[in-house]
Amino acid sequence: MNFDVYKIRKDFPILSQTLKCGKPLVYFDNAATAQKPLAVIDAVANYYKQDNANIHRSAHELSERSTCQYENARTKILKFLNAPAEKYTAIYTRGTTESLNIIAQSWGQENLKQGDEILLSEMEHHANIVPWQITAQKTGAKIQVAKILKDGSLDMEDFQSKLSEKTKIVSIAHASNVLGTINDVQTICKLAKNVGAKVSIDSAQSSPHLLDDLSKIDCDFLSMSGHKCFAPTGIGALVAKTNILNAMPPYQSGGDMIESVSWQGTTFRPAPERFEAGTPHIAGAIGFATALEYLMSIDIESAKNHEHMLLQRLTERLAEIPQVEIFGTSKNKVAVASFACKNIHPNDISVMLNASGVAIRTGHHCAEPLMHTLGVDATARASLAFYNTLEEVDIFADALKHAIDILS
Repeated sequence: MNFDVYKIRKDFPILSQTLKCGKPLVYFDNAATAQKPLAVIDAVANYYKQDNANIHRSAHELSERSTCQYENARTKILKFLNAPAEKYTAIYTRGTTESLNIIAQSWGQENLKQGDEILLSEMEHHANIVPWQITAQKTGAKIQVAKILKDGSLDMEDFQSKLSEKTKIVSIAHASNVLGTINDVQTICKLAKNVGAKVSIDSAQSSPHLLDDLSKIDCDFLSMSGHKCFAPTGIGALVAKTNILNAMPPYQSGGDMIESVSWQGTTFRPAPERFEAGTPHIAGAIGFATALEYLMSIDIESAKNHEHMLLQRLTERLAEIPQVEIFGTSKNKVAVASFACKNIHPNDISVMLNASGVAIRTGHHCAEPLMHTLGVDATARASLAFYNTLEEVDIFADALKHAIDILS
């Protein structure tokens, strides 16, 4: 089936705008945050127009409607991830960062001890490094780091050499936000289970590209961000095995997560409620579910093929420019290309591209240790989604060539 990208683009009103520079928007910063389809915008607006009320607390009709939508959204998260409901529970969080903090603090600080090891990789985002550093400092556990190969793929030999009976958890990105590398998380989970280790998957960059399938991956924890999946900001999910969640202490405390409170003490509800203290981001959850419904409604294989075609064209056009060095050349990638231009700072490239209507990201991309491995301080990054076009790739490449000519 042909993928009608121009029909898809009509669902995203922001993409049709002309910027101050007089050029149409070419949005290549999807790894930072993705744009929202009209269905999501309408769902959030309709909630506030028709149903706005707190959940779980009242018997009136508005509260009942809000509660129903909020809880139904959980089932859609599990459906999107193909996560068996009898095994997994979805907890609402503010996004991948909070989800990873819950794992590191609530599970990690409860279960890790002196001599235990946490296995990460060189390609991790700060959100999958710093929480584990804090937990290691508090528990006496040690962090091990698996290396990457020259093409940006995970060095599986090094990974396996650092995986041992001391390893209590492997926490790894399904896809790198800098390199685009897709890790073989199914194999990683099997290897980790052989030594009795838990596995946490950072799916911030894989979920938007429709890569996650928990029925196959069978990890213990998966963290995802709504805003990268075409949903509102400030909403995400921690999807984890229910038996593990129910054995974890609450991450924070307050209303609605308690079973009983007295001056003598407090008992807590099981998951998911025990991790959702206070009034949640109800509209965000509804928008999140709508975004996932939208993703499940498109021809997923055609969308993946379209993204692959975009990445091929992007890689070819970048390779035509002698001054450009691409970081991350693994054959198995999401549609992300990080690059540097000889003797030109990435920020200058970004400013020049912005003048041509092209939006990209520059900097260390919250992955400073990876930058050190690559031998650079920063890169420029073009990250694409299924609503981008081949014409946009050419506009980007031509604008980049023009910028290099001026800045060289």
